[in-house]
Amino acid sequence: MLATLLQIRTGWTDQGIALAVIALSLVTVALSAAIAIVLIRGYCRGPGRTGMLTLAVGLLLLTTVPEILRIALPTATAVGAVGRSFLVSACELIGLGTILWTVYGGESS
Repeated sequence: MLATLLQIRTGWTDQGIALAVIALSLVTVALSAAIAIVLIRGYCRGPGRTGMLTLAVGLLLLTTVPEILRIALPTATAVGAVGRSFLVSACELIGLGTILWTVYGGESS
């Protein structure tokens, strides 16, 4: 019944697994957003903490934005699987690059 309310259509898998995947995606987005909020609060506490802000941006690009793209692109657009994979992978790569830049080459805090 819950799957009917959420309008989940599954082809090869059970509806319970589909709901579990959606639940895990929501938990991932919530946890990464919570960590980003903590980092942004740390950035707001004082000058010279730009590393925390760029780390928050990298985290959001690595986890939150790709999860949203995985759900939103097939739902709201006509982007195919290859295009979706490319956009998600590019976003994750930019997020990893931002985090690496912050840790190894960013401005010193």
